[in-house]
Amino acid sequence: MRTQAAVSYGPDTGFTIEDVEIADPRPDEILVRVTAAGICHTDLVTKAMMPAGVPAVYGHEGAGIVEATGAEVTDVRPGDRVVLSYNSCGTCGSCAAGSRAYCARFAALNNAGRRPDGSAALSLDGSDVWSSFFGQSSFARHAMATRENVVVVAADTDLVTAAPMGCGFQTGAGSVVNVLRPEPDSSLVVFGCGGVGLAAVMAANALGTGTVIAVDLAKQRRDLAAQLGATHTLDGADADLVERIRELTGGGATHAFDTTGVPAVVRNAALALGRLGSLVVVGLGAGDLNLDTMDLIGGGKTVRGSIEGDANPKELVPLLLSWQAEGRFPAERLITALPFERIDEAVARMRTDVVKPVLTFATS
Repeated sequence: MRTQAAVSYGPDTGFTIEDVEIADPRPDEILVRVTAAGICHTDLVTKAMMPAGVPAVYGHEGAGIVEATGAEVTDVRPGDRVVLSYNSCGTCGSCAAGSRAYCARFAALNNAGRRPDGSAALSLDGSDVWSSFFGQSSFARHAMATRENVVVVAADTDLVTAAPMGCGFQTGAGSVVNVLRPEPDSSLVVFGCGGVGLAAVMAANALGTGTVIAVDLAKQRRDLAAQLGATHTLDGADADLVERIRELTGGGATHAFDTTGVPAVVRNAALALGRLGSLVVVGLGAGDLNLDTMDLIGGGKTVRGSIEGDANPKELVPLLLSWQAEGRFPAERLITALPFERIDEAVARMRTDVVKPVLTFATS
């Protein structure tokens, strides 16, 4: 069938809305009519690495309505509302142990640009399109997903708000809920107040964390963090930033979370920890970090990375939606909805006034 997709032709191009062909669902696949799709920095990082001239469709924070399912899919039905997340095989050792974000086939299922069998879900003028990004490629009016990366949600779910819970909000909140696990007497410092960082702030607040410090260069985002539960906010450009954090936390934070991937920021995050403190890093930035090994060893500190907040989407997405319904995770405060056709504007505004852009799809 034909549908429309936002096609990229390389790192230096914008997106063009084009008619593409989407294949019929295989036995284990699910065809979803996309009604909302968040834009994540991972979409843009991947786009920046794609060779020029290669048609590609990104998008991995999709949400929509199931239109058709393959013969082997028995627990998802046409008409179901769904949130799309990362793909996993469901059978490897990591998946069986509950660590789906570390699936042995993660790269092949999420970043190869093709279905697991090597075929393309999308084509343009008879040629394959790099697609199946995170098992979906949801910058399109229809996406081909699988049972493993589809989360069925309630019929009254606001899919515009729910869409980023498949990745960005899941990464921030999941890193707090699943990895750092702060307690009421804990102190958490969040470096970077974009969608991921602010999701971490909201999750920490929902868990009742006693001290939540938000660090960002932009006053507007620091102010928003305060409204969402941060007990303190600090300017990331403050020359005495580490000392300020140590003062606020009585000698160093118990937990820290970095979304920036900037080596100097990660170094400060580690230095700001108290003894036996833990830092989780999720920002995609420079490959090399310059950490103070004497500080790490002497303080017994832990630094680790996390994919998707170590989350199983089928567990975390419903939790975040329940928190939102209770007013404990006001994700809607972060979202700016823009029509699908204005995707280039949405990308540009991520650098200025928009925390989390979500594309919306009018019925056509």
